[in-house]
Amino acid sequence: MQRLRTPDERFTNLPSFPFEPHYLEVVDPTGGEPLRLAYIDEGPRDATDTFLLLHGEPTWSFLYRKMIAPLAAAGYRVVAPDLIGFGRSDKPTPRSEYTFERLVAWTREALFDQLNLTHVTFFGQDWGSLIGLRLVGEHPERFARVAIGNGGLPTGAEAISDAFLAWQNFSQTVPEMPIGWLIKAAVVQGLDPDVEEAYNAPFPSEDFKEGARQLPLLVPTSVDDPAYRANVAAWETLGSFTKPFLTCYSDGDPITKGADAKFLREVPGCAGQPHTTIEGGGHFLQEDRGAEIAAVLINWVRGA
Repeated sequence: MQRLRTPDERFTNLPSFPFEPHYLEVVDPTGGEPLRLAYIDEGPRDATDTFLLLHGEPTWSFLYRKMIAPLAAAGYRVVAPDLIGFGRSDKPTPRSEYTFERLVAWTREALFDQLNLTHVTFFGQDWGSLIGLRLVGEHPERFARVAIGNGGLPTGAEAISDAFLAWQNFSQTVPEMPIGWLIKAAVVQGLDPDVEEAYNAPFPSEDFKEGARQLPLLVPTSVDDPAYRANVAAWETLGSFTKPFLTCYSDGDPITKGADAKFLREVPGCAGQPHTTIEGGGHFLQEDRGAEIAAVLINWVRGA
């Protein structure tokens, strides 16, 4: 498998992101050299609880900078990977190398086979929720709690929002994908120029954006999708998941608006939980209200 690796100098002087990157290698399913996967690992390694923060697309672990420090300061281990194709992780080419199954497999190998994470409190958004909820469905014993903000696990049988279809079309037709601009357009508070550039950092040219281009097409939109059966099986597990399950969607995201209803209806672990609406947040609610979300999660874990 061919791949690109963003030069390290692209990640110097990132605003409010002092965290040291860590690296491990995951299998190239085509038989080539392993792929490098980057991750942030903060807080005490021997903490009872580990927070797993999975980003979506086209972001990277930088999205969680406002959450990592307060969660670690509260005594938790915090692991925030860069998905393959994003951040400091390797970026396969061409686009056909990206599949839903491979994204799940790479993340599983990193988190469970190598880091051996257990007693995980998971927070996922956007594609982070798609991948993370597949892992919850396939390895529920690894997880102590699950929280979802502006995400879901579509099977292809659900109605697809006009907002998502518009994004999907845009992602395939725009001549140059403006990564930082996309983040700025999907938050409420806007972005400072240095923050916008930090979102651009992993992508020196269009050649590095193959994953960012392909992932919108990998979201299941029909029952003929290759991920349909695996996602349905994950939902079957979620249908009997009794561990705490929290929804904390923002009030300003047209793409995932209403997606929490299925969790509230079908996941028994949602019963009695302090479900929260994050006010003043757009699609990337971690960017708009990261410190507030961290406080919600800390209070939830502590049972406040």
